[in-house]
Amino acid sequence: MEFGVVELSRLQFAMTAMYHFLFVPLTLGLSIVVAIMETVYVMTNRPIWRQMTKFWGTLFGINFVLGVATGITMEFQFGMNWSYYSHYVGDIFGAPLAIEGLMAFFLEATFVGLFFFGWDKLTKVQHLVVAWLVAIGSNFSALWILIANGWMQNPVGAEFNPMTMRMEMTSFFEVLFNEVAQAKFVHTVSAGYVTASVFVLGVSAWYLLKNRHVELARRSIAVAASFGLLSALSVVVLGDESGYSATHSQKMKLAAIEGMWETQEAPASFTLIGIPDQEAKETRYAIHIPYVMGLIGTRSLTREIPGIDQLVENAEARIRSGITAYDALLKVREARGDVDEETKRVFEEHSGDLGFAMLLRRYVEDPREATEEQIVMAANDTVPTVWPLFWAFRLMVGLGFSFIAVMAYFFWLASFRGMRFPRWALWFAVIIIPTPWIAAELGWFVAEYGRQPWTVDSVLPTVMSVSHLSVADLLITLAGFVTFYTILFIIEMGLMIKYIRKGPYMDVKETENWMARHEHRLRTHDGNVPVTMPAE
Repeated sequence: MEFGVVELSRLQFAMTAMYHFLFVPLTLGLSIVVAIMETVYVMTNRPIWRQMTKFWGTLFGINFVLGVATGITMEFQFGMNWSYYSHYVGDIFGAPLAIEGLMAFFLEATFVGLFFFGWDKLTKVQHLVVAWLVAIGSNFSALWILIANGWMQNPVGAEFNPMTMRMEMTSFFEVLFNEVAQAKFVHTVSAGYVTASVFVLGVSAWYLLKNRHVELARRSIAVAASFGLLSALSVVVLGDESGYSATHSQKMKLAAIEGMWETQEAPASFTLIGIPDQEAKETRYAIHIPYVMGLIGTRSLTREIPGIDQLVENAEARIRSGITAYDALLKVREARGDVDEETKRVFEEHSGDLGFAMLLRRYVEDPREATEEQIVMAANDTVPTVWPLFWAFRLMVGLGFSFIAVMAYFFWLASFRGMRFPRWALWFAVIIIPTPWIAAELGWFVAEYGRQPWTVDSVLPTVMSVSHLSVADLLITLAGFVTFYTILFIIEMGLMIKYIRKGPYMDVKETENWMARHEHRLRTHDGNVPVTMPAE
């Protein structure tokens, strides 16, 4: 297998997956924000909240449709570009994807239609229920996708069948409640809530700068700042939980993120900043914060976190064990199950390391024929390139803490300063609109790139997972995907900008009816209507 095919397959999937994830966070977050706004509308019966629900709901709808289109395209690649992966782990990976399609997607898609076309056909409470079902469906969709991805990071509830040469599920419960999957789910949806909050904040700030739709913008900022502050705080807390789970399941990823070559005495310090040098096996000019990494990674002051060098030694030992498992596997296959007890015992004892022997397939067809040099090279392959992970993680964390500061400041202004927002703060809110997407993409980069060289951690190397395609096939399809996704991106940006510039639709009749019912409350002592109107 040409290694160029592996690289191009990874590039194509990374491009489509990261592009698709441009839509996911906003869909997750806006669905909740819109449901909150409609809840306030049903409770207060004020037209301005209905107007807000419809406006932000329209932007949610545009984003939702484009997200579905890019997601469906992405899933075809499992069969096209990653056919051996699909064959090898399809019994486990396919289950949550199927549930996502049958349960979450149809639930979400069905109620999205009712949300947009049911305003005049459903009662207020019925439509509110629909809004919350859309939000729940969106989050359920993310849950099943992240269960599938979490299994790739921490493959539990499954075992290898030597007769079928496939991984088979042994416990759906373990797959469902995989600690990595659950940590990724709550962290990812919280990041989506922050994304939507920053988006609503930025667009509303732009309206205030232009002195347009002032009442809608001020109320939207209040909702975004409150919801965003809670979400930003939860992202940091839940991100810490992801670090703790990585200590058990992905030690090499954690060591690479930290740029920690040698095992430190417990509790390990956290490297705030530095310059990783992979050839010299050190992080230069490092600034350390004592105890922090130990507390994050182990929740204790006594447990060690292994460094990269120690983990490479462990990988080398597991490769040798895997070679033993591979030899026993061939004997089991030749005997067609009628194998002696000793061979069976040897295979069962070493089968957990079979994937490590497969790392040698990059260098030799039969792992049993690998030289000592090739074993060492395969062990070193378990170390991902450190500097991109090191810096991507720190930039992501820095953005995460900045969101807390921004949301706290706007929450303070909205709650205790009568919604008097300085122009510099409004401009800043507009400028930072793209930053949650940058943080989200960095998070996925850390999660997926840090897992290399594995497609399924410690089970299936990436070099074995791809389809038997030519470089030309991949270049043609990559060009096609780039063209298709560029067109979709232009459509998405054009529609979003168009409807933001157009602004919210004002239901004049409903506004007039509301004002007539509350006329006595709207009048001031001199008979004038106050500036705070239910709609503009």
